[in-house]
Amino acid sequence: MALANLKDIYLDQLQDVHSADTQAAKVTRELADAAHDEGLKKALQAGVDGIGDGLKTLTAILSGHGAKPGEEFCKGMEGLVNEARAHGIQEDISDPDARDAMIISQYQRMAHYAIAGYGCLVAFAKRLDLTEDADKLQKCLDATYHGDKTMTKLAEGGINKAAMS
Repeated sequence: MALANLKDIYLDQLQDVHSADTQAAKVTRELADAAHDEGLKKALQAGVDGIGDGLKTLTAILSGHGAKPGEEFCKGMEGLVNEARAHGIQEDISDPDARDAMIISQYQRMAHYAIAGYGCLVAFAKRLDLTEDADKLQKCLDATYHGDKTMTKLAEGGINKAAMS
């Protein structure tokens, strides 16, 4: 599709973030399986659930505009997912606490990418006077920020200290 205006860009980016979330959900499940700390496992599962909620929201918004998910593939998230697998799961890390610290860093990289995507979508929706879309997307953005903050608390609350030994 040729992008001629902000509405076209908005729809394109909705599809891109949908692709990014789809990829992130799968690897986040894998990271949860690889995690050692129970709090981290629970937080990652909550992340999977939150990403699922975001996917439902994105699908509904796209459908409301006559567009379908799956028409874009997010190569940026593909790279982050490959890095998360390589460093958080496949890397030869002998200490489970150190692996947990690596898992958090990989998850947060994906979360920050999602924060950027949702932030742009909120701004576009507001500019396009799509108030209902903007409100729904803001909830997704807030949930993503919350997941990121949860990971920081886990890291600072003991996982990084445990990984020092």
